[in-house]
Amino acid sequence: MITWVLTTAAAGLLALVVFQIIVYPYFWDDLIYYLKLRNVGRMTRRRMKNGVITLLDCFVDQARKIPEKPFIIFEDQVLTYRYVDRRSNRAAQVFRTEGRAKRGDTAALLMSNEPDFICVWFGLCKLGCQVAFLNFNVKSKSLLHCIESCGAKMLVVGSDLVSSLEEVLSALRDGGVEDKMEAVSDDPPPVEGDAQTDITSTFLFIFTSGTTGLPKAARISHLKAVMCLCFLRMCGAKPSDRVFIALPLYHMSASLLGIGGCIELGATCVLKKKFSASQFWKDCQEHRVTVL
Repeated sequence: MITWVLTTAAAGLLALVVFQIIVYPYFWDDLIYYLKLRNVGRMTRRRMKNGVITLLDCFVDQARKIPEKPFIIFEDQVLTYRYVDRRSNRAAQVFRTEGRAKRGDTAALLMSNEPDFICVWFGLCKLGCQVAFLNFNVKSKSLLHCIESCGAKMLVVGSDLVSSLEEVLSALRDGGVEDKMEAVSDDPPPVEGDAQTDITSTFLFIFTSGTTGLPKAARISHLKAVMCLCFLRMCGAKPSDRVFIALPLYHMSASLLGIGGCIELGATCVLKKKFSASQFWKDCQEHRVTVL
């Protein structure tokens, strides 16, 4: 009797496994992913209860916990979490005093892939500004449309891109931001008004490519940015990884999934000014890249 029961149970179990493989071959993969997602959700809620709510909050928190950990590797530079935090403070001080930037303003950012893209981005965020990432390949009428459509009160341009604006703007005020950043304090800027950020409010503007008509601005909320933070963790990346970002930072995949994912993990980002297929493996070997 016992033998019959065991044989029947084994046959039923085998039939169930065969049925699962045929009908739902990815059941166990999906189950593991679901459990991982639940764990990430719990971790995110716990972090928010401790006051780490936005992407910027997460970065500042990591700069406090792992100040000497390399955050950005760019060419021959190695920038720690603490360095980027302090440099973004300097950027915020300059934009507050020289540019009169304030909470609620929109600032358009036209910069190549470089560490100061991130420092300027975070500096503006520390002032409570919304940042619009402009595609540096967009010219003339399309570029002016992007600036106007997001209501930008300030345009921050990388020094290597200023010449590309000559046909659009008859004159540019020479802000000399980089020089001024060396002369100001690296203390955090004073907080204006209510320090609590509405997580449903706009965090970024990211533009479509404009293949059909003029580029269109997509509003990215703080909540959407926070959801992007866990992307690399969900893919199996670890704090010890070095993540090579081959896309321009004005892409959401590079800035939110890549940079944001590194921040959430406390990982290191390897940044390339312009992707080169011929130099790709050399770059990966030189910087000991583990994730692309």
